Amino acid sequence: MRQPAFTAASTHLPRSASAQHPATDIPRKALAKTTVSFEKTVTPRSAGLLLACILGGKRYLSMLSYGVAAFALGSLPFCLAHPAVAASATSPAGPATGTVQPEDPLTSRAQQNPPSQEASSSPAHSGPESKDAFLSSETPRTPQEWIERGRYVAAAADCAACHTTNQKAPYAGGYAFELPIGTLYASNITPDKTHGIGNWTEAQFVSAVREGIRPDGATLYPAMPYPSYARMTDEDLHALYVYFMQDVQPVAQSVKANAIPWPLSMRFPLTFWRWAFAPSPQAARQATGRPFANAELARGAYLVEGPGHCGACHTQRGIAMQEEALTAQDGPRYLAGGKAVDSWTPPSLRGEPRTGLGTWRVAEITAFLKTGRNNRGSAFGNMDSAVHHGTQYLSEADLTAMARYLKSLPAATPQQTGWKRDAAATKALQSGGHLTLGQRVYLDNCAACHRSNGAGYPTTFPPLADNPVVMNPAPDSVIHIILTGVTLHGTQSAPSAFSMPSFAARLTDAQIAAVGTFVRHAWGNNAPAVTDVDVRHMRARLSPSQTQIAPPSPVQPPEKRAALPAPSQPTPSGAAINSGTSFVPPAPDTPPHPPSAAPNSRSAAAPALHSGGQATE
Repeated sequence: MRQPAFTAASTHLPRSASAQHPATDIPRKALAKTTVSFEKTVTPRSAGLLLACILGGKRYLSMLSYGVAAFALGSLPFCLAHPAVAASATSPAGPATGTVQPEDPLTSRAQQNPPSQEASSSPAHSGPESKDAFLSSETPRTPQEWIERGRYVAAAADCAACHTTNQKAPYAGGYAFELPIGTLYASNITPDKTHGIGNWTEAQFVSAVREGIRPDGATLYPAMPYPSYARMTDEDLHALYVYFMQDVQPVAQSVKANAIPWPLSMRFPLTFWRWAFAPSPQAARQATGRPFANAELARGAYLVEGPGHCGACHTQRGIAMQEEALTAQDGPRYLAGGKAVDSWTPPSLRGEPRTGLGTWRVAEITAFLKTGRNNRGSAFGNMDSAVHHGTQYLSEADLTAMARYLKSLPAATPQQTGWKRDAAATKALQSGGHLTLGQRVYLDNCAACHRSNGAGYPTTFPPLADNPVVMNPAPDSVIHIILTGVTLHGTQSAPSAFSMPSFAARLTDAQIAAVGTFVRHAWGNNAPAVTDVDVRHMRARLSPSQTQIAPPSPVQPPEKRAALPAPSQPTPSGAAINSGTSFVPPAPDTPPHPPSAAPNSRSAAAPALHSGGQATE
């Protein structure tokens, strides 16, 4: 008997039969927007590439600028010849009630709003009531139901992670994206009429979210993941609009102007980028709404590929900084691991047994998304932010659907062999005999929490053995976390927070390289070595503003940014600074006491990497 096919659209909340949205009385046809059709043909880009090569001597020009310039100039003659595109050049999309002057504020300063209410001091997502708000298949009927659904969609889309820097002013913007081309600041998306989106119509809001087009017709930087948001349903976007306009408090706070030098600050090349790499909403929804074996997989695909925008970080980008795949239909590059974001390297979310989720169970992925931790590891960096602001508020059913969809993705590198424990490192650490520099540094700084066998104390101090992040071909995340430390923030389901201190001042580049090499090779990890050059380069480019974690702190101006502290000099023997005393190997059942900390201290003493295996001594 043939099984019925399910689509992401069919498992989502159905459209209302009413012609209008009950919450705002806006006709559905207002959501419809005429879009410019651009035929994606292969175009010569030699002129653009030549310009990129010429400009390559300028240090501030990055791969992003080369790609955008190459594509824009190579496509320009074809774009101007296309009648629809030529018409759009003189006719902005939608009324210009948004940005006019200056470029970065979202609305004209001539449009003033009445004095705003005091911003709520509560987080953007407060209380557990939103977690299971929309397990029902019914379309919301009352204004409050639309608001609650919008709150849930905002969590699924992780809006607060980028648009909130102060928990007392949710969605007021200001978060700094340190990009190769400069610094981009997240916008104020509160309903403030001067600094936010209070003057935007629903059609303009939908156009910005789905297509990356501002009310003045300019294209948003693709730091806004509109190629993913293009897949969101009409109902979800209507609910999101109602939530922002009717429940989020307006905050009269301007956002710093983007620090992107000319000519990279020009936005017109972004229009060509959008035409080439951002799918139309119709095509995007059709792709994500493809048939699935069951409704759960369809729902998971919608959440991962759409509002969750997982591919924005976990999929590699091409020379023009476009995602090389937007859905699982686009091939094995989708979610196969991305390049470094804020000096963290996102791992593969596919089925690789060593560097992906191949050995993770559905329940383990669900727990990780809900609490930021499980028996295999804990979240850090940008993933901690995604859990803190977003996935912890989703229902158990939605998190399980996401996990099942991720588990359905085969390995991008099927030839990768599974992890197999090697006890040699454990025996060497426990013997107390002749140790390498990396082994000595590990014993002095890491073993108390992560143990001599690398198994850690799961859900408190994560394992390093069989850890996809540790075994990633790129060592960036390992180096970064040793240099800056990290905090695993509490969630509703796991309120305890655990922090690891920075070792930037305690260890030299050579020591960090040695201990990084040790943990990447020990216990069967067998990942490539870390060099002191890798550490030196990472130390040079990290600053407090580049290591914002949830809840993010306000960004300091460049003149107030403090560089990472210089490392202490090692002892003449080459051992770590605290290794002047004799070391007594810990017993197998030694409790996880960080050095100089009480047993229940919230400070860990070694890297809290996000995933790994569990083992016994």
